[in-house]
Amino acid sequence: MTDPRTTPDPNIVSKRTPARVSVPISDLNRHAGHKRDRQVLLGERVTILGSVDGHSYVVTDKDNYVGFIDSSHLCADHPTTHRISALASHTYGEANMKSADRISLSHGSLVRVTEEIEKFAKTEYGYIPKQHLCKVEDRDTAYVETAKLFLGTPYLWGGNSNNGIDCSGLVQAALTASGIPCPGDSDQQEKQLGKTVLPNSRIESGDFIFWKGHIALAVDADTLIHANAFHMACVCEPLDAAIKRIKDQGDGDITAHKRLFSVN
Repeated sequence: MTDPRTTPDPNIVSKRTPARVSVPISDLNRHAGHKRDRQVLLGERVTILGSVDGHSYVVTDKDNYVGFIDSSHLCADHPTTHRISALASHTYGEANMKSADRISLSHGSLVRVTEEIEKFAKTEYGYIPKQHLCKVEDRDTAYVETAKLFLGTPYLWGGNSNNGIDCSGLVQAALTASGIPCPGDSDQQEKQLGKTVLPNSRIESGDFIFWKGHIALAVDADTLIHANAFHMACVCEPLDAAIKRIKDQGDGDITAHKRLFSVN
């Protein structure tokens, strides 16, 4: 059986047109106009495969996730030069923090800088503080520290932004900022990320801890960071407390302990 998240429906596919997301956040849905499966951010590149009822059927460049996006949330493909490296930022009407703000952008959003004016970078969406940006080719050096940016962010099923994020969205945001390819959902991440650690091995910072339908990142041997529905937020939680709580609520034991051996 094919996975509709990664295998386009041949009955819908009629073209292959590169495009970019043109709004701060857009839902990516399994069916046109239905509930959210994941989200895409401003500037992310997709390929339009077809259209249904005002929605574009797309596959994302970032993780090859297939779904529908409101067609009005897409624009023609264009180069991007920078990404938002802070948890969030605003664009302003002028290169002045007291000028009117236009839109709010989440960590990971991609923009094209056309000019730098003192402390601001000019983009088609307005002026962005330069300290909130890095070049698209720059990589974060520690993905656990990137994940910590999201501490306190509200939990949102299928969320991928500072407005709301889920367990797999948190891990994907952190790894993507470090230039590490990462699929969108926790079951995909369990299959594709890293290598399985030997049973009873000590947990190290950066390890992935999986339960059925859930992923957490190890901060250290005794602490996890994860976005979860119990706290309805991204939190740090003692490992032993999380193991007990998750088992007590009926979601079972840890299903996998994995590690990116090539990453320090």
